[in-house]
Amino acid sequence: MSAGHGSFNRGKRRTAIKVCIHRGSKEIGGNCVEIEAEGKRIVLDAGLPLEREKVSESELPPVKGFHKEDDSFLGLFISHPHLDHYGLLSRIRQAIPVYIGKAANAILQASSVFSPSGVCLEPAGFLQDRRPLKLGPFTITPFLMDHSAYDTYALLVEAGGKKLFYTADFRGHGRKGRLLDKLIADPPQKVDRLLTEGTRVGKADTCNLSEDDLVPLFADLFSKAKGLPLVWVSGQNIDRIVSIFKACQATGKQLIMDMYAAEILRSIGNPSLPQAGWKNVRVFLPSSQRNQIIQKERYDVADRFKAQRIYQESLRTESRKSVMLFRPSMNRDMEKADCLTHSQLVCSVWAGYLKDPRNKWFADWLGNKQLPVHHVHASGHATLADLARLQAAFPGAKVTPMHLDNPQAFMGHFPAADLRQDGEWWEI
Repeated sequence: MSAGHGSFNRGKRRTAIKVCIHRGSKEIGGNCVEIEAEGKRIVLDAGLPLEREKVSESELPPVKGFHKEDDSFLGLFISHPHLDHYGLLSRIRQAIPVYIGKAANAILQASSVFSPSGVCLEPAGFLQDRRPLKLGPFTITPFLMDHSAYDTYALLVEAGGKKLFYTADFRGHGRKGRLLDKLIADPPQKVDRLLTEGTRVGKADTCNLSEDDLVPLFADLFSKAKGLPLVWVSGQNIDRIVSIFKACQATGKQLIMDMYAAEILRSIGNPSLPQAGWKNVRVFLPSSQRNQIIQKERYDVADRFKAQRIYQESLRTESRKSVMLFRPSMNRDMEKADCLTHSQLVCSVWAGYLKDPRNKWFADWLGNKQLPVHHVHASGHATLADLARLQAAFPGAKVTPMHLDNPQAFMGHFPAADLRQDGEWWEI
């Protein structure tokens, strides 16, 4: 009996998981992590590098199964709908089983009408908060997280008795900040490796505003505006649009969404989010978006917002009572509407975008139009304090950072971290 019992215990011993960070160990964006156990493999994220619009064939991660069918490759898990985490989907084999959040999938599908970065997927399964998925030797448990992308998940990967927790991108100061508190209060136990983002480490970043902090800042600008505030914001930053809407409510302003943002909000299917049918919410169709609808013959999208439309000829007369969601491609529409008198740009994206050489034309346009620029923004990424809080919740785990461009700065704050190189295979 003793020998048999001992043999049983040896059969249950923990076996190695092999891990390779193909991209992201020393850059922000482009995340791609391959994990192998018992001869089977999965991949976490397939992101486009942050500073790139496309990559060549030779630059794609060397994952067997990305281009040719490979029985050992079981699936790709997309943590959230930001290009630096899903942007390679259009370059790899379309038959790959993809797992993503249901709302995230809807956002990417809605985006495909208006943007080349949108993707129409047929997911093999949907990620749901704390509902495990079994795939070969792997058990993958998603954890819904707070981030500037809607429907973002961290992923717990278990195989062979070993556990890896991949945070993807997260924060604790958004509208779902309680999710980080929930994870820290009740984390997975006995995790061997923590793959954590470190985006803001080493940055001269003094902006620690929360989404709630932004509402009175927006409201103050809106209440003092003598013309139309143009709020430069991503149509997929749902938390931010909620903040803007709340500020409009507080100041009695009408919110004008572009049709792209309106369609994203509709596609999510969450009735608590601002919608085109709500009081004091209108929809404007910029020429660039109209051209996409015509080109793709998606007139159904325009038809569903007929009752809420505001047209170019009305923008000038309604400018003083309105706030408009805006992006640089709409500049000519604003000129034609002659609605820029006393207008201002409220920059609610990362300030670096305005300094990007690719956007010099837009900065020049702002200068030529003499539009004042105000920055009202909250980061989509974790503060140092929240990174420390999360790591403390996994006391037995080795920590490997990624999604950062200054690994040595990370080591300065977290000296026990185990840095890894892109393309390096290692075991846990």
